[in-house]
Amino acid sequence: MIPLHAETIAARVRELGIATTGQLEQAKQELSATQERFSVILARQGLLRDPDAGKRLAAQLGSVPQRLDASPAPSPKAGQVPTGMWRAHRLVPLREQDGKLLLATDDPFAVFALEFLGARCGCELEAVLVREEELAPLLEGMAPAPPPPAAPPTARPASRGPAPAPATAPTAPATVTPAAKAAPAPPTAGPATGAESGDEPIIRLVDSMLAEAVRMRASDIHIEPAKDGVRVRYRIDGVLHDVNSPPKALQGPIVSRIKIMGALNIAEKRLPQDGRLQLAVESRPLDVRISTLPAMHGESIVMRLLDRSQPIRGLQEMGMLPEDQQVWDELIRRPHGMALVTGPTGSGKTTTLYGALAMLNQPDRKLITVEDPVEYQLAGVNQVLVKSSIGLTFAAGLRSMLRQAPDVIMVGEIRDQETAQIAVQAALTGHLVFSTLHTNDAPSAVTRLIDMGIAPFLVASTVQGVLAQRLVRRICPACRITENVTPEERAFLGEPAVAQVIRSNGCDKCHGSGFFGRVGVFELLRIAEPIRQLIITKPSASAIRALAVREGMRGLREDGVAKIREGLTTMSEILRLVTEAEE
Repeated sequence: MIPLHAETIAARVRELGIATTGQLEQAKQELSATQERFSVILARQGLLRDPDAGKRLAAQLGSVPQRLDASPAPSPKAGQVPTGMWRAHRLVPLREQDGKLLLATDDPFAVFALEFLGARCGCELEAVLVREEELAPLLEGMAPAPPPPAAPPTARPASRGPAPAPATAPTAPATVTPAAKAAPAPPTAGPATGAESGDEPIIRLVDSMLAEAVRMRASDIHIEPAKDGVRVRYRIDGVLHDVNSPPKALQGPIVSRIKIMGALNIAEKRLPQDGRLQLAVESRPLDVRISTLPAMHGESIVMRLLDRSQPIRGLQEMGMLPEDQQVWDELIRRPHGMALVTGPTGSGKTTTLYGALAMLNQPDRKLITVEDPVEYQLAGVNQVLVKSSIGLTFAAGLRSMLRQAPDVIMVGEIRDQETAQIAVQAALTGHLVFSTLHTNDAPSAVTRLIDMGIAPFLVASTVQGVLAQRLVRRICPACRITENVTPEERAFLGEPAVAQVIRSNGCDKCHGSGFFGRVGVFELLRIAEPIRQLIITKPSASAIRALAVREGMRGLREDGVAKIREGLTTMSEILRLVTEAEE
């Protein structure tokens, strides 16, 4: 079996007319016998040393073939990249030339890393192909380059909004290692394409993406195929940022490598696939959920990163006000009934419910969940994974778990009438039921259940409370500043009037965005007796809201205003995610 990266190089060399099919087959046979790097075999056979071949390869790969006629000279720009990273990609900085940094490598495939590393160096990189015996002593003798001169941070006007995260280079790939429970590759995947040695360029590239995403606190990695390239973006604090664009030629090898890691079928490119794996990235245990989706120009991949070393955040850590926290704690400690959490995807609903389960997880209670997917594994909780392909739906799992005599039930999401009916019946028969709904606000959750076919009197008698929530970006504590309030902010904040608000300039810690982490914005609807009587009449969501506000409910907008007054976030963040009540 020929590794994927070797097939990629062979295809490129064949397309450029550098070698014939017969020559490449001979090189592949030698690869099978020696297990050397494929580029080394091609160089030894002379296929990459012809001047015309080198020029054609340079045009495609971005390298500049020339003789190694000088010793490496210290370069401040090279010092922007750790020495270990240069070694990992088999690149040796030589000298600065015409505003560019010239490097030596014995691996033509290594030049695909130049775009990533060039962003870190702040200049264009060019690579020269040399023989392995020429590069080896240079790699061994590499010393840390002198650091670049310090530059003062550039202030960013707060009124222009957060700046996008700068393109960054991948961190050292050696810190990414498979966890003990990582799933093995499927039989269709063949060998792990050099995973044993950890020296293959594609493996290093994917590992670098993961390590860099963890360093930047990303929750997702999006790898999206385009017509002429591949777009890579990280979701940081809920917002996507472009980080790099690998060449189009790397699209297939990257997708195949990720599929192998997630135990997916690399031969299936027509249908979506889902996988999961566990990794240790910089000594941090990580759960990675992988989703592939066939698109116009190839397969789109999203990797969701879940840090298992971080404790589950409670509502207090998420920024819930003490008075709302007290009401929520009372609701989830009731012996029976239903508590719902609503909001769009990515608003922290599951985290909120996990926090409630952690609070109730005591030896005298039995807790069961049915989820799709199981995001965090909770000790002492029986967690069931939905598998619709074999008939294990939310409704089927919920119906079966009732025969397990649970005290507390969590349904990942109420999606249909059947699930809603079973959940309501469970709440009526002495169980405490938690679940989520996709609605814009708390009052709409009541009308959604009625629209699903649940009788209004059943909704009124079972639902104890509904928590609507959003996550907005938190102002970076390292670069926060106090400025005078603008007329727009004064009108938004209302009374009592404030003269100053907190903003941020952007710094290295927050990658210039001005934000670091997220804070919750909440709307808690407590179903008290007046509201129960109203629900029986099958009211509109606006009628429920009007009565709830008179009963003391604080809306999402009002809670957002409180977060601005506390100096936790900005008006633009609240307006970006929170729908005003009157709308």
